[in-house]
Amino acid sequence: MALSSPKPLAALKAEALGQTLPPLLLAAERVATTVAQGVHGRRRTGRGDSFWQYRPFAEGDGADRIDWRQSGRSDRLFVRETEWEAAQTAYLWVADGAAMRWHSADAAPKRDRAVLLALALASLLLRGGEYVRLLGAAAHPASGRAALPAIAGLLDQTEMREQPLPPRLAVPRHAHVILIGDFLEPLDSVQAAVTGFAALPVTGHILQVLDPAEADLPFRGRVRFQGLGNRQAGGSILVPKVETIRAEYQKRLQAQIAGLGAIAGAAGWKASLHRTDHAPNTALLALYEALANR
Repeated sequence: MALSSPKPLAALKAEALGQTLPPLLLAAERVATTVAQGVHGRRRTGRGDSFWQYRPFAEGDGADRIDWRQSGRSDRLFVRETEWEAAQTAYLWVADGAAMRWHSADAAPKRDRAVLLALALASLLLRGGEYVRLLGAAAHPASGRAALPAIAGLLDQTEMREQPLPPRLAVPRHAHVILIGDFLEPLDSVQAAVTGFAALPVTGHILQVLDPAEADLPFRGRVRFQGLGNRQAGGSILVPKVETIRAEYQKRLQAQIAGLGAIAGAAGWKASLHRTDHAPNTALLALYEALANR
């Protein structure tokens, strides 16, 4: 029987590192890798020395931008564009609380899915050379793939828990703020939180994560609904026949979703919706492309 050759030291180190990572972090890396295969870097025009592409000369372009060598090969003028190389800082925040940890049958807790998406997004941004920081964490912005486990650890720290809405904290000018939660709080409270950031020249994105039962209200017959955490103010309510209120419930939910979009739009931000019974890849790709095109 032939003896197998020993594994390279790098492979052994990779295996050892993988065994120390929590399952959620590994899942985030898999999601990020899948999405990364569908995009090709952060390709966007800006200051830098790395060549990106040639494009036809357009009205408003200065003559000093014309690439005469490329233009001489055809009867058109072409401009040489470079790729943006200035690293940006993205501030991530994930909501927490009893309501975020709740889930219906066969669905992941909203908190788990929100953390998964935050870590997967952080992985993509770190791969692109950007800085990532958790909003409210004491740690400085981190860069490089090796920073991902530290970011995952920070999400479990006490000061990052029990926050249904983001804290009102100052962020640097021109930073990017990504807020992930269910955002079922009163719209005026959400608006106050977003306005605190929108007062600065920052861009932002709100990702609303909902459980399928919250979206569809699939229950039938006599059901008692109980408030959770900060949403216990209303106590509990017994509905004799859920089917009779489903249409009104979904109308109010759509108003909440539309209101969230209006708040984001007024701040110059974007908002999107994700259900935990849907694949995370789609939500991550849309969020990443929104940031790439900012």
